[in-house]
Order: sequence, then C-alpha cells, then structure tokens
Amino acid sequence: MAEKKVSLPAKLINGGVAGLVGVTCVFPIDLAKTRLQNQQGAHVYSGMLDCLAKTIKMEGYFGMYRGAAVNLTLVTPEKAIKLAANDVFRQKLSKDGKLALWGEILAGCGAGTCQVVVTTPMEMLKIQLQDAGRLAAQRTVAASASATGPTPSLVASRSAQPGTNAPPQPSATRITLELLKTRGLRGLYKGAGATLMRDVPFSMIYFPLFANLNAVGRTEDRHSNPQERAPFLQSFVAGCTAGSVAAVAVTPLDVIKTRLQTLQKGEGEDSYRGIIDCVQRVLKREGPSAFLKGATCRALVIAPLFGIAQGVYFLGVGEHLCYNLHLGNQILKS
Repeated sequence: MAEKKVSLPAKLINGGVAGLVGVTCVFPIDLAKTRLQNQQGAHVYSGMLDCLAKTIKMEGYFGMYRGAAVNLTLVTPEKAIKLAANDVFRQKLSKDGKLALWGEILAGCGAGTCQVVVTTPMEMLKIQLQDAGRLAAQRTVAASASATGPTPSLVASRSAQPGTNAPPQPSATRITLELLKTRGLRGLYKGAGATLMRDVPFSMIYFPLFANLNAVGRTEDRHSNPQERAPFLQSFVAGCTAGSVAAVAVTPLDVIKTRLQTLQKGEGEDSYRGIIDCVQRVLKREGPSAFLKGATCRALVIAPLFGIAQGVYFLGVGEHLCYNLHLGNQILKS
C-alpha cells in the first residue's frame, strides 16, 4: 500500500500546535537544563529540583518561564519544519510504499538539517534569557560568601537584602538588536555548527526509532507512513521513548552547543573559541562527566515534547483544520 500524499499545510499546522503545547508543558525543565549545563566553577544548583526551587524563590513562579516567549514564537516554525521535512523526505525516498532503514536515517538527517535555520537563533536568544537568573544567583552567592562566610544561603541572602539582588531581565528584542549591531546576522547564528552537530544525529536516531517502535505488533507496512495504523497510545509512547533515547544520546553535543552560545559568563567561567576548544577545555577542567550535564532534564523535556507531537499528528489536528477552512471557502463561494 502506498503512503498517502503529504499535505504540507496540515503537517505545518500539526508541527506548530505540537510545539506550542509541548513547550508550554516542559519549559521549566528546559530552563533547569540550560542552567545546569552552564555551571562550571561555583555550583549554584545541585540538581534539577534544586534549580527549580531556587528559581521560584529568587525569581518567582514565572521565572521558570524566562525565555519562553522566544520559544513559543519560534517553536512553531521549528517543529513544523522538522516534522514536515521528515514526512516529505520519507515520501520522496519511499519505493512502492516501503522505506528501508537507510532511507529512514537519511530522511531524519534531512529534517535535522532543515530545522537549523530556525533552531539556531531561537536557541541563541533563549539561552541568554534562561541563564540570566543563574548569573544573578551566582553573584548573590559570591557576595554573600565574602560578607558572611564560606557557607552562604541563596535564599537567606536574598531575604536579607530584599530587592537588591533581583536578576536582570534582558529582553529578546534588546539582545537581537545588540547582536545585529555588533556582530551582524552572524551573531544570531553563533553556534550554528554545534546546533547542526546536535540536531542531525538526534533526528537520525529519533525518526527511524520512532517509526519502528510505532510499527511494533503490525506485520504489514512496517516502513510506511508511521501515523497510518498505530493506535493513539502506541504513537504517544513511541514518541516519548524515541525522544528520550535520542535526547540522552546527543546530550554531550547539546552541552557543547549551550556553552558556545552563552554570551555572558560567570566569574571564573571559561569562554570558548570553537567546538574543539570547548571539548578540550571542558575535559581538562571538569572531566568527561560534564558532557552529561542536564541529561535527565533533556530526557524529561524531549520525551513528552515528541510524545505530544506524535499525538497531535495522530489526531490529525492540521488535517481537520485545513478541511474545515476548505469547506468554509466553498460555502462562501457558493
């Protein structure tokens, strides 16, 4: 059986809806991931839960969503491009409705490459906004340590000096204008090579793994359109599982990307000239385990994100919306 023709507008809508819903649900964990990955010297946070708890105490509940506006704005085209491109490449590489494993990997590679044009500036802006609170908290701890002794309390130091240690709140617009003014368009695409190095392997792992997990228990059309016959729960679980496996697998590459794209460094923290310099400095100063920082957070972010995405695809939100719009146009014309 041949795959049904890809409806590009519907796929774009599905990807956009999935991205918006997913990001809203998991963004605080993504913020914790960024802050944990950027810690080099003085560790402000001991783990994900500690990071979220201190973020709420220092910055309030909405501090966990710092940078979310950028993500919510750009995640729609990013996820839409990623998921739609994979579908298009799968369709083009299929022969007689069948797609070999090499075709699945190649389609994932194409999807990961296409999305970088949106992912890089989105990540660049998001990371600056997410990490601002960590830098402010680090300064708070350092100031408290010099004033009161070697065991400062992040919460106590804030309550002792109310209002004086509130983290700065840079805006995405100001950061964008500053980057364009000082570095040109290239400034927004700092770390593009590292982003490509992360996203291409991720997609090469995720999409084939999802397709095969989604086909478990079905003997026919194992390599055809993965959304055609799988029940909703299987599609959701397959998305979560494939997403978590791919996320953990490329965590070292995500650490490198995050370090390279972070413009403001804390006291005593390294800056890097490129990917190789970053790898060498991290290995020398922090050891191999540093490349797995935020791995749990990434799994907790990516798993539901792609589970929701595949659920939205299964429900055919985009197809229904496109059909209703077409039907409405027909009624208006008649």
